[in-house]
Parts: sequence; structure tokens; C-alpha cells
Amino acid sequence: MDHYLEIQLRPDPEIAANQLFAALYARLHRALVQLGSRDIGVSFPGYDLGRITLGTRLRLHGSAAALQRLSSSAWLAGMRDHAMVTPLAIAPADAACCRVMRVQAKSSPERLRRRAMRRHGIDAETATQRIPDAAAEHLKLPFVVIGSRSTAQPAFPLFIRQEVAQPQAVAGDFNSYGLSHGATVPWF
Repeated sequence: MDHYLEIQLRPDPEIAANQLFAALYARLHRALVQLGSRDIGVSFPGYDLGRITLGTRLRLHGSAAALQRLSSSAWLAGMRDHAMVTPLAIAPADAACCRVMRVQAKSSPERLRRRAMRRHGIDAETATQRIPDAAAEHLKLPFVVIGSRSTAQPAFPLFIRQEVAQPQAVAGDFNSYGLSHGATVPWF
């Protein structure tokens, strides 16, 4: 994680920033799936829990070779008019560490009830008593609406938690969204 690229979306009066960001992130996901990459992580310099936004900048972290391999693919085709990409640069040596991960909400009581019925052999009435409609979890985290190329899942909200100032850098793999529950990326 010693190098990075940063992509800044340009304002567009005809397209909302969150739609542009979703298109950019979908292209990144597609490219990471096609490359089979597990060594590129992401961070969001404009991440804001107060406004519940990921912002308009996407920072890609990895080795110089991994980021050059991604850059040499045509993953940004069609987005060049909407984005400014910085040249490959070395991350500051004294940068803090940040963990960026996906968070999944338990938002469907019906699904939770079906699962309880399968796992515990209970009937629908008992499942409804154990798991009321109020059990649905509603996340107040920034998200991007995206589909999955790896599982062919239609569009869904990908909720993201970014935890800054981890005590030390942790190496590890990243998924095809550039996220990891354990590995960290430099934060600066």
C-alpha cells in the first residue's frame, strides 16, 4: 500500500454527483473482478458521517505494479470527461492507517424470520414473535448504489464504514470493491 491514485469527479449540471460516483465505482468493481485483484484498496477523502456522503473523490491504494496494471486497463473509458485522475504517487510514509469496510444491515425482518424458521425449526407465528417488524436495522452510513458483477446481484446499496486512525498498518486482501474488514490503507 505504498502508492496511490486519486480520482476527483468534476461537477456536471446534468448528472447528480452520487450517480457519477456510482458509475465510477461500478467501473472500478468490474475492473477489479476482471483483473482478479485482491491487492487494491480504496478510501474516500470526502467521507462524511454528518452529511452521510462518500464525497466526490476516490483514492486507490496499492503497490505501483498493481495500480499500473489497473491503470493500463480501459476501466475509466467513458468517465474521462467526468473525472480527473492524479498521476501515480507514493503515499506519505507518516500517514495514519484507515480501515474501509462494507457493512450489511439486517433490514428485512421477513428474511430473518425465514432464516430462524429454517435454522431453529420454529413456525411462522413464533418467528414473528421473536423477530418483530421493529427489528429491522437502518444504517446511517454513506453508501453507493451498485450491482455485483461477481454474483450478478442487481443494484443494491453498498454501505461503507471508514475507520480512521487505526493503531498500526495491517496487511491483507481486499475484495472486488476494494474493501476489507481487516486490512488497512494509508490515510492522509
